[in-house]
Amino acid sequence: MGTGENGNRRASPRIAIIGVGRVGLPLALRFRERGFEVIGIDLNERLREQISRRIMPFDEPGCEEILSTHGLVMTDDYAAVRDVDDILVTVGTPLHQHIEVDLSQVERVIHSLIPHLRAGHHLVLRSTVAPRTTAYVRRLLHQRSSLRVGRDIALSFCPERLAEGKALEELATIPQICGVEDTLSAQRATAIFGPVAPAVYTCDFVSAELAKLFCNTYRYITFAIANQFALISDSFGADVYRILALANDRYPRGPIPLPGFTAGTCLRKDFGMINESIAYPDLLLSAWKINEFMPNFLVQHTQRRVPVHGQQVAVLGYAFKKDTDDTRDSLAPKLVRYLRRENPAALRISDPHLGDLVDGHRNLSPEEAVRGADVIFIATNHSHFQRRLGQLAALAAPDAWIVDIWDMGGIGRIFYRASLVAEVGARNEQQRAA
Repeated sequence: MGTGENGNRRASPRIAIIGVGRVGLPLALRFRERGFEVIGIDLNERLREQISRRIMPFDEPGCEEILSTHGLVMTDDYAAVRDVDDILVTVGTPLHQHIEVDLSQVERVIHSLIPHLRAGHHLVLRSTVAPRTTAYVRRLLHQRSSLRVGRDIALSFCPERLAEGKALEELATIPQICGVEDTLSAQRATAIFGPVAPAVYTCDFVSAELAKLFCNTYRYITFAIANQFALISDSFGADVYRILALANDRYPRGPIPLPGFTAGTCLRKDFGMINESIAYPDLLLSAWKINEFMPNFLVQHTQRRVPVHGQQVAVLGYAFKKDTDDTRDSLAPKLVRYLRRENPAALRISDPHLGDLVDGHRNLSPEEAVRGADVIFIATNHSHFQRRLGQLAALAAPDAWIVDIWDMGGIGRIFYRASLVAEVGARNEQQRAA
């Protein structure tokens, strides 16, 4: 049950979600599916129009059906929060250039909300934040208003911990952690997330903030180990995928993860939310250096085999993650910039999940991109490329090289001749037939 501004009880709680993007929209739709009244607040006019017309602005399995069935009311007016019970903030929290958390979007939202806050509101920070950020928001509220957290309003930090492409699935399966520091806030956080999460755990602000950061930073470090192993292997003339296949087979204390471009808006920045408080080089900073070096590694080590200068080069994939249309914090643009420094004769880009233009580049079909190519870089492990790599490799130049950090070809190497794809495919067919 929710409470309106006049104190009357409503049939169902009403929620405002500020920032209706890849974090906010799936959550809003899950709440709609559970019978909550939800209003989305976003300053992006095009986004509001699409959602109001029940059109998903990005790919996320299951969301299109819910949006089509239930719809979502959208506005850009913060005054809309006056008659809701819970206000969830999901705006971006990027890093500044020099490993410093950028809280400007959160601060703008809080300052915009304060004139409209009233007793009975529950404010939820959903964005990933650095340690002590929620306590900072509490101080802002106390400084700018007469409302007091724990007495008049509730405040909680309840981070999303979802993988893109699995948002609805993981909302239903991953317990919700809620950072709260008073009884009222604990009650409200449990009430709002209880209907959509399998369990709700409460703790203090900093513990919740660190739990979220630890999850992402742990994955970031383990991927950095795999990427460093790729660098080491190629420096010794060995193939990292063959080595890892040997090392991981039935070994009880593994597996060692596989290399790749470690990117995205969480993995590429969350380490910095801890690291900005540390004055000395550490494991987190070293992991960042390794992961950020991978595009340069691919270009440098390709040139040990074939020159990029004057060649026809294709880059397959521009999104940061398999089978998504999200390019935020992708390492593919970095790869493209390093390739341009080598002055190839042509540099063609293809990503079947994106539109006609990709960062100002024409987005070609995979066939157009690879036709006659001397070097093919697979920057994103889209299923489309894996299914059709044999056909695409056949369109390349006769002695073309493929640079495959994801082992899409199943060759067991990062650097290999395009002709090997057909050979391995034929061998696999013979084995399956046998």
